[in-house]
Amino acid sequence: MAKIISFCFMLLSCSIANSQTLLILGDSLSAGYNMPIEQSWPSLLSEQLKARNKSAIVVNASISGDTTNNGLARLPALLALHKPTSVLIELGANDGLRGFPPTLIRKNIEHMINLIKAENSDALLMQIQVPPNYGKRYSQAFSSLYPQLSEKYSTPLIPFFLEQLIVNPQWIMNDGLHPTPEAQPWIAEYMAEQLAPYLQ
Repeated sequence: MAKIISFCFMLLSCSIANSQTLLILGDSLSAGYNMPIEQSWPSLLSEQLKARNKSAIVVNASISGDTTNNGLARLPALLALHKPTSVLIELGANDGLRGFPPTLIRKNIEHMINLIKAENSDALLMQIQVPPNYGKRYSQAFSSLYPQLSEKYSTPLIPFFLEQLIVNPQWIMNDGLHPTPEAQPWIAEYMAEQLAPYLQ
């Protein structure tokens, strides 16, 4: 009996040791905008990762409308609660749509990366783009801050999945900004492919 208990404890210990938690800190692009949350790509991501031999608990902490400042304010409590192995920062779109200064966005993301690293978690950063009608100067300053931060902090940069959806109009809502429910399985598969190399 003692041997059985010891064996079960060993299996449990191995399971805990091998488990990892991926926290997704995002906005409406990840929050399942105008759809049930179970249809959103983060809800489908775990199965896609499993198909790639990556086992992860996916915690979707995304809130529609969030800016980098909102994400930064929420991050310490999320880190303390979930103790994630990795954190994907998918923020900045709402900052850009409101014309916030790129320097402010950069500062907020830098602070988030430092908070994540201070908890011995891995920071992952998603590239975000703004529509071209915001002007070439602003658009370039905005988009370039992501690869710059990625290089500075040795943080993997994940491609912006929205760019891949534009060629399929049925995958974009009438607002021209948000993916439809039909697009979510494809996004989950795409994101699993992008994230898998950076997960344990």
